[in-house]
Amino acid sequence: MAQVFVLGAGTPTPTPHRFGSAFAVQVGGEYLMFDCGPAATHKLVKMGIFPTQVDYLFFTHHHFDHDVDYPCFLLCRWDQSVGKEQTLQVFGPTLTQTLTERIIGEQGVFAHDWKARVNHPLSQRVFVNRGGTLPRKPPHVLAKDVGPGPVHRGREWAVSAAPAEHVQPYLDSLAYRLDSTEGSIVFTGDTQPCRSVVDLARGADMMLCMCWDDQERMQANGEAPGQCGTTGAAQMAQEAGVKKLVLVHIGPHLSTHGPMEKGIGDVRRIYSGEIIFADELLALRV
Repeated sequence: MAQVFVLGAGTPTPTPHRFGSAFAVQVGGEYLMFDCGPAATHKLVKMGIFPTQVDYLFFTHHHFDHDVDYPCFLLCRWDQSVGKEQTLQVFGPTLTQTLTERIIGEQGVFAHDWKARVNHPLSQRVFVNRGGTLPRKPPHVLAKDVGPGPVHRGREWAVSAAPAEHVQPYLDSLAYRLDSTEGSIVFTGDTQPCRSVVDLARGADMMLCMCWDDQERMQANGEAPGQCGTTGAAQMAQEAGVKKLVLVHIGPHLSTHGPMEKGIGDVRRIYSGEIIFADELLALRV
């Protein structure tokens, strides 16, 4: 059975317990990541997964709370490799290729780092002692901008995408569905309730859905457009018929006791399946 690791279950607002979005999945003997928000690389290791084990990364969109740890993950995965790992493949909406090139390309903002590690005798010695063989190669990543439809097929799984409604036209946003014999998982990314994501999630075993705050509070303060709150997430999950609803991208207000219990109750009145109010560093069986 596939396993989901919640690395980041929060928002752009840092709190002691949640910050940003990032998830890992173990399926068919492979590791995939969805989004790479604050400290995702460190949280990945805390969950027992080393960066070199992850061969695929999918971005829902390019707000910083979903991609700010991307430079760290790219450099750490490359630096800790011995040159025998699979080439990292990265997929996401517009800007994914551009960001990758700007981070680790020949003229990228971190080119000074990898060039020093490729050429300095000390870094070469560490690389050889780790099991590598000289000459050490520069970072190489297959990054691809993608849109709705089939995205990629692995050995025992396939990922497809649908449009998510968030902050267009400033950023493109996608929701992803992972299908395998071990179960089906949907990552909504950031979105308001919308038909495209409901259709993508139809009959899935698990849906990880953003849940910014109490829906009534969001309506009152003008934060409802472009986002799901409690009842928005519940309505999408119920209409799609998903078996488990995992609430993520949870804001600081909803994370406090009182609002949390009310919010779960509001979700439960609409959605009849299993509800999980996600904590970071939580491992879930699909």
